[in-house]
Amino acid sequence: MTANNYANHIATLTRTYSDALQYVSNQDTQPASVLVHSGAQEHYYGDDRGVAFQAYGHLLHWIPVNRPNQFVYFRPDAKPVYFQIVPCDFWHEQDIGIEPEWEETLAIVRLSNLDELCAQLKQYRVADIAYIGGHADIAASLGIDKSLINPKRLLAYLDFSRAVKTGYELEQLREANCIALLGHAAAKARFLEGRSEYEIHMAFLQATQSLEDECPYTNIVALNEKAAILHYQFKRKTIKGQGRVLLIDAGCCVKGYGSDITRTSVSEDVHPKFQSLVIAMEALELALVDEVKPGKTYQSLHESTLSRIAHILVDHNICKGEVADLIELNVPQLFMPHGVGHLLGIQVHDVGGHQSDIDGTILPPPENSPALRNTRVMEADMVFTVEPGLYFIPLILEAERRSDRSKLINWNAVDELYPCGGIRIEDNIRVTSDGAENLTRQFE
Repeated sequence: MTANNYANHIATLTRTYSDALQYVSNQDTQPASVLVHSGAQEHYYGDDRGVAFQAYGHLLHWIPVNRPNQFVYFRPDAKPVYFQIVPCDFWHEQDIGIEPEWEETLAIVRLSNLDELCAQLKQYRVADIAYIGGHADIAASLGIDKSLINPKRLLAYLDFSRAVKTGYELEQLREANCIALLGHAAAKARFLEGRSEYEIHMAFLQATQSLEDECPYTNIVALNEKAAILHYQFKRKTIKGQGRVLLIDAGCCVKGYGSDITRTSVSEDVHPKFQSLVIAMEALELALVDEVKPGKTYQSLHESTLSRIAHILVDHNICKGEVADLIELNVPQLFMPHGVGHLLGIQVHDVGGHQSDIDGTILPPPENSPALRNTRVMEADMVFTVEPGLYFIPLILEAERRSDRSKLINWNAVDELYPCGGIRIEDNIRVTSDGAENLTRQFE
């Protein structure tokens, strides 16, 4: 099924790129073809050690090769060409395996350096080639016209289009979810054994058979109060006492497509109110998924999240007063300062989240939720995360002690829950023709 899905995927990309070139040719630029570049190897300043490489998303959209200086050349009247540069090098492994489905859908030309690529491109009209990628210097060395290096309208069209997934992409995302859940199960087991953040992190990697650099993002493994740091990056090797709360945000990558899953677990001796909050947030997240359907705006899902958070805060006596007052005064945002989710695919925070059209018109997030990463209208086969959170963040809440909103907060409850950190529940969601497919829960 993968080979057929991949062929259909390339056919879809061919139509998208053809339409994109036709679209921009009627605007301010007139490229006849596109050269997509994976990127070049970078090194730490003053060092010969390479930074972990990550290929450009639009290259991975064509072919899952996470290597420097790989190129796909596309023009509407010909088979796409994969220029596979394999350096002559005895210091590192450089070979790149060829999958049968690639040979069926792409013309593969093996080269050893950029000079050979430059010679290859001379058979085309280099003056009409648009380059997309992160290295304008390499584009210039290949003879690409400066005006055709990352044309804004072309990139806007391609970025916007990536939100809707093909069957091939959905296949990879389902598998990435399935594998990641093995890691989450192993991580939870180590947490309940009283293990450290480091040991929990390593259990996730071992269960998913992943290297750290192969993960789609840096795993967040936060015990207790560290769960209040949204992108907590460390892995403590020791903990004081038994861990009572684990927030783990971790995913896996399959052929360039990443899952992004968060779970919050608690031990039996956790604060009873916090345990009740975790149960309430689990129910809230599933209720939000039930709201997903084509034609709905992602902002409305975020607004629903804030309303539901307000109810939980009142029901648990963390906040006082009427729910409507909390919403009007943006009190829920004190406990959930991030958006309810983001587009997902080749990149964890995938491109085009704030675009309202192929022209690149930006629809910014609302003023009361500036961290919302997605303002798109939901479409069938669009994939995004749904990840409501509820945190006790001293940096945010302590600043409210003397504010007008202070009277709406039960500070005794907040002080008691600070050591628990926070809660986030996150699933990966595909929009269907009439609702949603939960790419995560179907494997639990």
